[in-house]
Amino acid sequence: MRFIFSRRFLVLFALGLVPLSVSWRFPSLRYAVLTYDLALLAAAAADYYLSRGLKGVNATRKFSKRFAIGDATDVHLLIANVSHRDVDLWIKDEYPPEMRVEDGREASFRVEAGSEATFTYSVTAPKRGKYEFGTTAVRFLSRLGLVWCQTTLCGSETVKVYPNMRRAREMELKAVGANSFLAVRRRSVRRGEGREFESMRDYVRGDELRHISWTTTARRGKLTTRQYQIERDQTIIIALDAGRLMTGRIGDETKFDTAIHASLALISAAAKGGDNCGVVVFGRNIKRYLPPKKSIGHIDAVLEALHDLEPEMIEPSYSRAFEFISANAKKRSFVVILTDLVDKESSAELIDSLKLLRPTHLPLVVTIGDRDLNSTVSAVPETLREVFVQSAAEEIIHQRDSALRKVETYGGLALDVTTQNLAPGLLETYLRVKERGMI
Repeated sequence: MRFIFSRRFLVLFALGLVPLSVSWRFPSLRYAVLTYDLALLAAAAADYYLSRGLKGVNATRKFSKRFAIGDATDVHLLIANVSHRDVDLWIKDEYPPEMRVEDGREASFRVEAGSEATFTYSVTAPKRGKYEFGTTAVRFLSRLGLVWCQTTLCGSETVKVYPNMRRAREMELKAVGANSFLAVRRRSVRRGEGREFESMRDYVRGDELRHISWTTTARRGKLTTRQYQIERDQTIIIALDAGRLMTGRIGDETKFDTAIHASLALISAAAKGGDNCGVVVFGRNIKRYLPPKKSIGHIDAVLEALHDLEPEMIEPSYSRAFEFISANAKKRSFVVILTDLVDKESSAELIDSLKLLRPTHLPLVVTIGDRDLNSTVSAVPETLREVFVQSAAEEIIHQRDSALRKVETYGGLALDVTTQNLAPGLLETYLRVKERGMI
């Protein structure tokens, strides 16, 4: 139904029924009431046809910021009345059902002629991807005020929900601090680590003899040492596993989502360190690839590339992923592999495929566990079920440790963390690798 009767109509209709209370004495009143009701209905119908269309009223939907998973975003509905009469409106916006609305999405107000009005409500997206806002349903009072006419404004609109960059930067700050890279540079310069020449300075006790510049010493007549800094413009490649084990949920998100936010934290830290960072997402095949860069716009490109990717219930192919990295990264790179291992078969393929990266690149295999298995093993079992759980946990720990030790024997680095410790462990390892000049 395109209209509903207004309060004014219902009051007039009720008044028309009053004479029926005395119609038993004056039967002619019944015909008068019937005539009145028919005339009122005819007036309401005419009022609807004369008022429909809501000409001169436009609506625009705007958003306060880019949608990010877990963050509330304000939706602004701007109603502009360019007609010559005041309009009473009742609006209801159709937001994506997957999102959580923070407050009411309905409002009623009067928009005076030649003016504008704004209605705002907030929604929160629970996961990444694409969502669709529908039309905005509008009810407006007719010219005579007998009916509420219904129409729609604002067509459907598709929005993208991105990973939460604010959360990634918070991870970075909590893990390494605001001036972390500057601190690492100072330590590196003081120790003589790193491989990029910075300047000459007077020799002080404790400096390594291999850093003394004998040519400059002879020219100046006193011992002079070379001062080095951490190399910039190095390359980091993040390989994100989008296979079966990354579909596991910890709390409200998958391991894949946790890995994405930790990757963004690493990309942000690498940009501050002057390094180029690229991303490879792989399953059975390569799903996305962004070549290493360090510009500000590169983070936006990463967000765009990752916003709609989801892990699949398939086993990943490490060999295809590492072959792709080797073919596209000719310069020595720090390859960070975010994955999970729970059985011998998957770990065996990963370890066997590492030869495709070594010795050209330095791989870091990061396994993301469901929970702290060590705490499970250390607790005293009280039931038979807990005994079996501990036995399974011990087996998983043994297999993971065995796999990660093999990674280290191949010349790579290994890190076994829970989702809570992923970002801190990853960033600390990156800074340690930079400080020691391992790339």
